[in-house]
Amino acid sequence: MSVQSSHPSFAEAVRVWLKIGLLSFGGPAGQIATMHRILVDEKKWIGEARFLHALNYCMLLPGPEAQQLATYIGWLLHRTAGGVVAGTLFVLPGFLVMMGLAGLYAGLHEVPFVDGLFYGLKPAVLAVVLEALLRIGKRGLKGRPQAVVAGLAFAAIFLLGLPFPLIIVCAGLYGYWELRPGATVAKTDAGAADRALDEGAEHTRPNFPRSLRVALICLALWLTPVMAAPFLGGAHGAVGVFFSKMAVVTFGGAYAVLAYVAQQAVEHYGWLDAGEMLNGLGLAETTPGPLILVNQFVGFLAGFRDPGGLSPWAGGLLAATLAVWTTFLPSFLWIFAGAPYVEALRGNRALSGALAGITAAVVGVILNLAVWFALHVVFARVDEVALAGFTIPVPDPASLDPMAAALAVAAALAMLRFHLGMIPTLAAAALAGVLWRMVLS
Repeated sequence: MSVQSSHPSFAEAVRVWLKIGLLSFGGPAGQIATMHRILVDEKKWIGEARFLHALNYCMLLPGPEAQQLATYIGWLLHRTAGGVVAGTLFVLPGFLVMMGLAGLYAGLHEVPFVDGLFYGLKPAVLAVVLEALLRIGKRGLKGRPQAVVAGLAFAAIFLLGLPFPLIIVCAGLYGYWELRPGATVAKTDAGAADRALDEGAEHTRPNFPRSLRVALICLALWLTPVMAAPFLGGAHGAVGVFFSKMAVVTFGGAYAVLAYVAQQAVEHYGWLDAGEMLNGLGLAETTPGPLILVNQFVGFLAGFRDPGGLSPWAGGLLAATLAVWTTFLPSFLWIFAGAPYVEALRGNRALSGALAGITAAVVGVILNLAVWFALHVVFARVDEVALAGFTIPVPDPASLDPMAAALAVAAALAMLRFHLGMIPTLAAAALAGVLWRMVLS
């Protein structure tokens, strides 16, 4: 392997990161696979072991692990500037597309054609969530202890209504002490790409003054818009605070984050209803970029419907931008301040037990998300009922929507039984929704 292949120019890296941002469909699993194919297999800019080490760290962080992984590798290759470019270009294409789609939805969702699109999309998204549940479950439930953690996490959030962050912290602590595979393992021989990264890579070595300086800059960039947002009036202040809080407590990947966002944005803040949350998830599933760009959709509707002293369109645009800023800016902080110390821990697996516990709990949290979505997609009315000392959601049988139920079953069969891709399934369901709303009903 040539040195050139291990040390790309900054301009070449920019082109590759833009390509990855444009191709980043399919949720975190698909995005990480795309990065692995391009960066490890094709370009050989980073070795397999280094890639997995970075991924394991990002999976332990709150927030979008795929974008954090892009930022980490960009930082390894070209220092802070490389991390900023990689993390930004990973999000930018999806941000631009989602902004247009959110505006279209806010202004035209009562148009019959658009209404039909989203009517068909919502049941299909339920199938996407079920597929993610099964995929993550196979990866995360490797034994009886993990299955018990998943069951307890589901019960904690579904029956007890315990806060998502508390569940994840408890699972991580349990995993750290009970599920870790052992102490330190020997480092494997580094490949040429990783040896090239290590040569003269002073920025990858721990340096507390530098980390403190980076942390203060990132905190200032993160929190200044949050503190200014209340002066805009309307929902902007709450949007800034909520998504900032979400950025530091949402461990476990995009679907776990969605459970928390759905619970708070729908039930606490009332920015949108459960069906609209599904619509936003459907849009995020079919656009490039991180799945958590659904936060942008939520922020747009919040600002559009409660703009304060601004016009609805200006309120939606600013709130959506603030939601994205507060969702992703903290990820740069975690990487730039923490990655040098994580690089020093390569070969140490002491934290993998915490990841195992968190992953198991995420399975239970995603199961709760699937149940919550299913109830609100198939039934028009869901009531909170006290039963045996617990408060649980119970649907009104008279409010059953047979067509929505049929679309959900058909989408689940298409993806889980016949292995039809996510985008074809969503497209077919959206078309079926248009036909039903405009022709058959």
